[in-house]
Amino acid sequence: MLLALLSLAVGSHPVPLGTAWHAVVAFDPADDGQLVVRTLRVPRTALAVLVGAALGTAGALVQALTRNPLAEPGLLGVNAGAAAAVVTAILTLGVSTPLGRLPFALAGSAAAAALVLALGGGLRGGGPGGGSRVQLVLAGTAISVVLAAYTSTVTINEPDVFDVFRLWVVGSLQGRGTDVLLVTAPLVLAGLLLALGVAGSLDALALGADTGAALGASVRRTWVLTAVAVVVLSAAATAAAGPIAFVGLAAPHAARTLTGPAHRRLLPASALLGACTLLAADVVGRVVAVPSEVQAGIVAALVGAPVFVHLVRNRRVAGL
Repeated sequence: MLLALLSLAVGSHPVPLGTAWHAVVAFDPADDGQLVVRTLRVPRTALAVLVGAALGTAGALVQALTRNPLAEPGLLGVNAGAAAAVVTAILTLGVSTPLGRLPFALAGSAAAAALVLALGGGLRGGGPGGGSRVQLVLAGTAISVVLAAYTSTVTINEPDVFDVFRLWVVGSLQGRGTDVLLVTAPLVLAGLLLALGVAGSLDALALGADTGAALGASVRRTWVLTAVAVVVLSAAATAAAGPIAFVGLAAPHAARTLTGPAHRRLLPASALLGACTLLAADVVGRVVAVPSEVQAGIVAALVGAPVFVHLVRNRRVAGL
């Protein structure tokens, strides 16, 4: 709540905390400060919460899916797919607004993730066996490299495309309004509900495939539903704010130190910590270079990397 209130009050046009609060609970359109808060910062704050929660939850799911503590949503090619689609949209259609880029980023993320899952054996129903995990990681790496090469080729040879693309690729919540929020919210909420729905099965399968099956968990169904939840959450977050690193990697590890590995508690905690992390990064980005802003994706990477290293070096990261 404190971070959300700061997010409403802090910016190039700072407003008192009381004004920010009244803009939410007793809006007065004649007050310029409340007008700024209500029209610009409320949707931005809500979007930061949604994107952070989506990234934190997706990170926990990817780590469970691959049994890899260093996995994060980008492993499935989500970021690379979104970047390739956005570059193509800018090059061929001249798309330049956040809302205009959103459907292309969403489609690119979903297509790349589906391709990675297909090449990694997921669509064959192989389940989370050791071989499938290795294939998934290799497929994600290969697809990401190919798409990144395509994106680099276009942006290097098309300066106009690069000027628009660089504003998206750093990961930012600036300029995202209610229109972007209304498209993103249903997708993120659907992904969160799906993630919570498979939490029990993930806990059962963590005991081993045979034990999980004996407890009533279907290996194939759990694998596919988890992958779908990751794609929906990651694609929605990336489409709305651009690629944002470290939130999906660090939030689940921090949550695991508080809740342990049980996914019924880990997934909500990852969502909460992911939301707080991105919200804090967005607030810090607004005050470190006034009157300009540092994008939330840059702040999250600068702050998240040393925090993650500190957690690992102090052996506080719980096992998967």
